[in-house]
This record gives sequence, structure tokens and C-alpha cells, in this order.
Amino acid sequence: MVERVIERDGTKVSIHPSIREMYEYIHEEGLSNVWDRYDPQAKIRCNFCVEGVSCQLCTNGPCRISDKVGADLGVCGIDRNAMAMRDMLLRNVMGTSTYAHHAYNAFRTLKSTAEGKTPYTITDVDKLMSFAEQVGIDRSGSKEDVAIRLADFLIAQLSHHYDNPSTMVEKFAPEPRKKAWRDMAIYPAGVLHEIKDATASCLTNVDGDHVSMARKALRLGIACIYSAQIGLEMVQDILFGTPMPHEVETDLGIMDPDYVNIVFNGHEPWTGVATIMAAKNPENQEKARAAGAKGIKVIGSIETGQEILQRFPIDEVFGGLTGNWLAIEPLLATGTVDVFAMDENCSPPNLMPYAEKFQVTLVSVNDLVRIPGVEINYDYKPPEVASVAEKLIDLGIENFKKRKERNIPAKVPGRKQKAVAGFSTEAVVKALGGKLDPLVDVIKANKIKGVVAIVNCTTLANGPHDYMTVNLAKELIKRDILVIAGGCGNHGLEVAGLAAPEAAEMAGEGLKEVCKGLGIPPVLPFGTCTDTGRISMLVTALANFLQVDPADLPVAVSAPQYLEQKATIDGIFALAYGMYTHLSPAPPVTGGPELVQLLTEELPKLTGGRVALGDDPVKVAEGIEKHILERRAKLGI
Repeated sequence: MVERVIERDGTKVSIHPSIREMYEYIHEEGLSNVWDRYDPQAKIRCNFCVEGVSCQLCTNGPCRISDKVGADLGVCGIDRNAMAMRDMLLRNVMGTSTYAHHAYNAFRTLKSTAEGKTPYTITDVDKLMSFAEQVGIDRSGSKEDVAIRLADFLIAQLSHHYDNPSTMVEKFAPEPRKKAWRDMAIYPAGVLHEIKDATASCLTNVDGDHVSMARKALRLGIACIYSAQIGLEMVQDILFGTPMPHEVETDLGIMDPDYVNIVFNGHEPWTGVATIMAAKNPENQEKARAAGAKGIKVIGSIETGQEILQRFPIDEVFGGLTGNWLAIEPLLATGTVDVFAMDENCSPPNLMPYAEKFQVTLVSVNDLVRIPGVEINYDYKPPEVASVAEKLIDLGIENFKKRKERNIPAKVPGRKQKAVAGFSTEAVVKALGGKLDPLVDVIKANKIKGVVAIVNCTTLANGPHDYMTVNLAKELIKRDILVIAGGCGNHGLEVAGLAAPEAAEMAGEGLKEVCKGLGIPPVLPFGTCTDTGRISMLVTALANFLQVDPADLPVAVSAPQYLEQKATIDGIFALAYGMYTHLSPAPPVTGGPELVQLLTEELPKLTGGRVALGDDPVKVAEGIEKHILERRAKLGI
């Protein structure tokens, strides 16, 4: 029997009861799972890699830095600081590339929709027109004409050259930040150029200066937000509606074995939304009933689920969100999933054993995703999405029949958790009566000390599933610090009940009063990891309102259980933006002392940003609170 994951504060495997229940089931069934795979890997983990002082980029290696044997340089001559920073820069190219892929799909979907080639419509016309006006797009003609021009503009911005300033950066970045970025020579070109240059710089014997590569990482992070994230979220708002608060349901208890359940997992919502539209066709529902089902349900998993959750109410078709990526294997083991449709990223490669045992049809709906053993692959093409949605429904109905014929047992944890999702800059301003004055007033009155954006994945590297994320959020709201959440960590907070209005009882007296007055939870779900750009827009609006640099605001950023490169590029942007940025676990740079000094001591003098480390939620919250109080004092509040 595989050894189990160790306990932390009496919590085994996960902070969520439903996940702990399902882990016991799949563990006893002898199925390979992420928890049982973690422990043997931890036993053979290499400190050289953990500290970032190993390199496998050329045939002279692999090289490792070790003072014990006098190996203070790689064979090529690179030192420990540059070796660690080069590895970090190359990792962040992957995260940025994934965001750029999502952005390109968003922009071409907008254009195809305007040309009448998709099942979608332009839902938020006001946002289309205001966004077009902000970036200087001609608004004459029909809304479709404007949408085509906007889509072409955004596609061009992805590869905007270095010769002239980027329109997206100029229009959406705060003035003090733009000056700081020019002074540091990190004002970016389009994200595709930054990906190109960062990747080329990581080739052996090209850039061996850790300061130079750190600058390139900062530039990459800025380009990622302004060339990719802000545009893609605005386009998704235009197509599907700008998020506004509404009650939703989360956790594994939303699964009903008597329905044809089609689950969408990943980050891009296109096929999931098209399938919701197709499932509302009475003919499709009747086909499901003829097969013995009560009907068809579309279920969200991780970020694709959250993108849908932010904009769509729970109704007869959309069933809610199951959780983040560590909930995927437990979800499949419930014996209720008919189609598990995967797009972009965060689909683990060892899912076929679950599909075979629990009768699940695995399907890729994105050109990036290929899973061993999965033979049904649909690359995303906007004009074909309606047809793919119909095929997924047919696959789901056929799988439902097989699931019933095989008498697959349904094991569904009996827990559903309500949350309020759908926050956005517009939603926050609307809740405040159309202006930011009330938020500034409650901050000045010390009812809210400050705001922290928790934008992260989830990992087992610093404790059980969602342990650090949930407990840090509890510590922050207890200190009257409002939390804005995005990414897989957001799903963990929703499932843990911190995004429900009742969670105000866990907050300090000042924050509790504000939450009850506005009818909001102390943790506001802002969406997915791509919503880092949306969060930056709220902070920018607050900074512009107060006429200060974002670095001077009583705000901070935390990625308390980050997993991979999409999270780290968001963290690098936060540093370029001037934010106090907490990361846990420690990134693989600690083997470079000069690099660590740059990130923790020198960077604050350059951008205002600072890296903070730590995996104790109480101590981390204390450090964040200290920073926020210092910023309040600097502002005279």
C-alpha cells in the first residue's frame, strides 16, 4: 500500500471534506492519484533543482553548482545567479505563451462571431463600444463592424513592435508605472515579441547576466498582462457578459448521476458555453431523457468552470463548479461524469485509468491538449464550435447508456457549498454606487485596512490541498483585509465557504460591517488566473482616483500555493507593478544569493515591488498586514 500524505494541523490530504472522502475511496481502490504519487517523489527530490542551481541546456551538462567540489560555475562559465534566473525566465515563457494562446483564441472568436460564424452573440455592447473608444477604434457602422475592427487591433497588439509604445499599455497602465518601466528599460513590446526575445536569451552563451534576464522577465510579465490578459477578459465580457455578483453552487455534491453530465476543464470557455447553448435545445434534452436520463447538465471544472461561473447563473442546464485541478481525479471517481472535455491546460496526463474504471469519455477540445490513450480530439476553431458542442452531447448520451449498463456505482459526497461569484471592476464600482469614494472612505476609516489579491493555483508542496490558501485568507479577513481572489485558489476559497456572505462572521469587526452593509462576502471571486489583468484594472482605477502610484497603495498580492508558470508570470507582473508579492512555496532561485538580494532588497528601490516568502499563514498574514500599515502611514491614513 502506498504511504499516505502527512498531516498538517490535523488535516490530511485536503482541507475540503469532500476531497478527503473521495481520496479514501480512490486510495482503497488502488488507483494512482496525485496524493499517493507525491510522497515517493518528495523522497528523491534534488536540492540543486529546488534551489535553481542546475542546468540541462547543453551537452556540456547537466551542470550543478556546488561549493563542496569547487563547482562554482557551469562548464560554459555561467554563475549560480544567472543559472537560476535563466531557468526562471524560461519557465515563465511557458506561462506567458499559454496566456497568449488563450488571448489569440479570444480575439479570433470575437471576429468570427461578428462575421456570424459562431453560435455566440455580442452580449455587452456597451463594453464593446467603450473598449473600442479607449483604444481608438472607429465606432461607426454596426456593432459587428466595430467588433471586427477591435479584434484585428487586438490580434495586432499581440505582436506590436518596439518602435512605438503599445496602445494597450499606454491606455491601461498607470502613468507612474509607465515612467518607472521606461526608466528601467522594461517598457514592453507585444507579448509575442517578448516571448521570442526571452526564449532566445535563454539559449546557452547568449545572456549570462542575472540582472539582464530579470529585466526581461519583468518586461515579459508586463506584456502578458497588457497584450494578452486584459484584452482576452474584455473580449469574453463582450461575448458572454461582464461578470456581476450572483449566487452559485460549488463542490462535488453538485454532481447528479441521473443526468448526462458534461464537464469542461481547462481555461478557455468557448466550447463549454456553446454546449450550454446546445443543451438548452429541447430536442437535445429529449434525446437524453429517451436514453433514461433526467436531462443534460453542463458542469464546470477549474478555470473554464470559473469563467462560466462568473457570467452564468445556476439553472436547469449549468450545474456549477466542482473545484480546482486537485479535485479532478476525485471528480471522475464519483462515477457521474459522462464527458470530460479538456482545453488548454491543467488536465493531468494519467486520466485514462479513471475513464476506464468509471466509464468516462475523455475528449480534447483544444489543439494544445493531448492525453495518453485519448483518441477523440477536436482542435478549437470558432466556426466549428457549435458542431463540436452537438458531438459532445451525443458522446455524453452514449456514455450515459454505457455507464448505466455497466452499473457504475455513484459515490457523490453529500456537500454543496454556495458562493457569490461574478465580481469585476464594474461590479465593485456598481456595488459602491457608481464611484470609488465609498471604498476609499472605508479604507480611510480603517474599517478595511487594505486589499490583498490572492491569485494562485494549488499544490501539495507546502501542505494539504488548499491548506495555505484557505488559512491565509482566514487570517487576512480576520485582520480587516479584504481579499480579491482569482485562479485555482479562488475555487478553493469558494468551496471552503469564504466566498459566501455568511463568511463575514469570520472577518474583523470593520470588514464585517462593510460586508454586511453591501451584502458581499469578505472574499470576492474575481475569476481565473487570467483575471490578474482585471484585478490590475481595479487597482489602477484606485491609484488613479487617489493620484498615487500603485506601489503606494495599501494593497498586496499573494500566490500562497502556486503550482506552475502561469502563476509565476502573474507574480513577476505584480513585482513590475510595484506590489508586495508573497510566494509559497519558495521559487527555485534560492541558490543564487545575488538574485535573492535583487528580488528582496534591490527591486523595491527600482519598481517598488518586493518578494516575500513563507508557508505559515499566520506569519505571512502578519507580514502583509505590516506592509499595508506602512503604506497607510505613507498615505497619511
